Amino acid sequence: MSSTTPPPPPTDPTRQESGWSRLLEAAKPRANRKTAVATALALALGFAVATQVQATGKQGLESLRTTDLVRILDDQTSRNERLDLETRRLQATRDELVNGSSKDEAAVKAATERLNQLRILAGTVKATGPGITMTITGQPGQVTYPTLLDLVQELRDAGAEAIQIGTARVVAQSYIAEHDGALYVDNTKLTLPYTIKAVGDGDTLQAAMNFPGGIVETIRQQGAEATVTKAPSVLVDALQQPPTDRYARPVPSASPSAP
Repeated sequence: MSSTTPPPPPTDPTRQESGWSRLLEAAKPRANRKTAVATALALALGFAVATQVQATGKQGLESLRTTDLVRILDDQTSRNERLDLETRRLQATRDELVNGSSKDEAAVKAATERLNQLRILAGTVKATGPGITMTITGQPGQVTYPTLLDLVQELRDAGAEAIQIGTARVVAQSYIAEHDGALYVDNTKLTLPYTIKAVGDGDTLQAAMNFPGGIVETIRQQGAEATVTKAPSVLVDALQQPPTDRYARPVPSASPSAP
């Protein structure tokens, strides 16, 4: 006995198509109020995210707020003021150093000049400059020591700054003496002809020697001859050894009183 399976019922194509249509229709979004609001929020959120990303990607002041820009400007202004103050302070320090250096240099220069003047007066250094050269010729004993002393005094009165007779330097402490018919300046014996050199204004010194009744005329009256020559450069090279003071001491300068 055989059994047979009944065939499946016939399929309705129209009914099957209608089921798929209903499924697709259910999957479609419904255009209602909630959907519209969600879409707007999504668009706003996307715009905000894009804007934030773009702003974050930019570097510079355009990304800062107004308050931040004002703060940065204030900081720059304060920094410029500090730099300007520091610049003025450094300039003042520089000017002080320059002025102080100039004053020190001027003081050193003045002290050096004064020291050189004192050395010339003391006869411890050579001296050169315009002046005169005087030559006295004759016989021993014709020119006396008072005449030679007057000659030195006339030169000093005429402004001679350095004087030399023979090989002797004439300074403030010098003396002129006569011994055994010979003339001496300090401990130096003079020999004829006598040569006198003086540094100073040449015209004045020459006139002081040659004026009527002056030294040249006196020397001639004593039987000797004297010739005065003005020169643009006269070298006084004789040196004097300054004596050591045994008793005299400089008076200490008073210290400035405190205010």
